Amino acid sequence: MVDLSDLWLPILLSSVALFFASFLAWTVLPHHKRDWLRLPDQEKFSGAIRGLALPPGNYCFPHARDNQEMGSPEFQEKMKQGPAGTIQIWGGAPSMGKNLVFQFLFFLNVSFYLAYLATLGPKIDADFMTVFRFVGTAGILAYSVASVPSAIWFKTKLHGYLLDGIAYGLITGAIFAACWPKGPSL
Repeated sequence: MVDLSDLWLPILLSSVALFFASFLAWTVLPHHKRDWLRLPDQEKFSGAIRGLALPPGNYCFPHARDNQEMGSPEFQEKMKQGPAGTIQIWGGAPSMGKNLVFQFLFFLNVSFYLAYLATLGPKIDADFMTVFRFVGTAGILAYSVASVPSAIWFKTKLHGYLLDGIAYGLITGAIFAACWPKGPSL
């Protein structure tokens, strides 16, 4: 059986590798370029929103307070007329440094749980492909499946996140397989 403490190196290496892969996915590769669209009249929109003095949060419009209001003819007419959507208001500019730290911690956390799961799967001395398939599959699930509900409910674009999740899972699987502990030498 593989001990979790034997997997500290692939946990750390996969976290670092995914941090850089994420950077490449968002800054160099083209698959996220159309995830966010520019508003036709950005200044007019920003001025209108600024005038509302909304506190940071997630908003949907039109919004119903409860199921009864949602079923009302007035609300249904608002939905039919449109526009309908969601908007996210930040409390100022995001802190790039803080967000990068949290992104790395996210990768570290997921890699830790993948390592824990791996201690329940492949045996010590497992071959590369066994570990790669086990950790890679779990990694793909961990990194890609979570984005599906957001696409279903909030109409976010899904393909780029799924591609990233598959790549992250495969990278993690390869690193764990390459660093998988060998049995005691005789």
